[in-house]
Amino acid sequence: MPSTNGTNAVQKSSSWGAIPVSDVASRTFNPIRDILTRPVRPLASPKCTKELLSLSIGDPTVFGNFKAHPVVAKAVEEAVASYRFNGYPPSVGHTHVREAIASKYTHPDAPLTTNDVVMTSGCSGAVEMAISVLCGTGKNILLPRPGFCLYNTIAGSHNIEARLYNLVAEKNWEADIEHMESLIDENTGAILINNPSNPCGSNYTKAHLRAILAVCERHKVPLISDEIYADMVFGGQTFTSTAWLTATVPILTLSGLAKQWLVPGWRIGWILIHDRANAFEQVRQGLVALSTLINGPCAL
Repeated sequence: MPSTNGTNAVQKSSSWGAIPVSDVASRTFNPIRDILTRPVRPLASPKCTKELLSLSIGDPTVFGNFKAHPVVAKAVEEAVASYRFNGYPPSVGHTHVREAIASKYTHPDAPLTTNDVVMTSGCSGAVEMAISVLCGTGKNILLPRPGFCLYNTIAGSHNIEARLYNLVAEKNWEADIEHMESLIDENTGAILINNPSNPCGSNYTKAHLRAILAVCERHKVPLISDEIYADMVFGGQTFTSTAWLTATVPILTLSGLAKQWLVPGWRIGWILIHDRANAFEQVRQGLVALSTLINGPCAL
């Protein structure tokens, strides 16, 4: 009979040894989050009296630099007061929300309907779903270098080979098209671009986007276009969505509320499915399946 004083229980637990972690967990590492969890060390100089600001996260709300517009706060207040959005939404998002996004982002050269929109848990959730639906074990994906490190984190977590194509600093951080194309083989599941770019700040010209699309067309490789910073460009520049420039290349365009509305913590993103060549029939089904893993994004 075990003792009631807890002695035997302690001895039993000490004999367990280390519980092994899963392969997925052991492969998952996000450098940015690793930096953010480290304590901020004070500067060496005792003369420094200024408050330290962390420059390791792209979130202007943390230090109060900018505040979300009152219109979004009011919208959430009304949603809370209505008691209509406290339950689980459809896994792909509420229909009226998807209708609004399709209406906002539809374009004469890239029309969208409600069925072309899948809501996600932030744009990072959109990135994971897009990579997961197009690439599996044994596949590879082409990612920008330098680029947002989450792309590599997700690929590594899912045991997808990340092949990094160079961005050229002297050409406003455009992709090295020749290098990009040299990385493609029969196991390439997708090419990912980030435009406007994080961290480079570049805004690709139509000519450069068409060059990237030409690579996709030649090799029949779909494109993932992360456009979370869409329309946030320097004065005198104009943003062009990649999907506006092709009638054939299938594209998953990713975005969300985080940057333009200054609400990254609300975790609302989306995937726009551009598929005028009807190549994404199975991908559409796959996105719906993946959306059920989290039972939909934040309902409010």
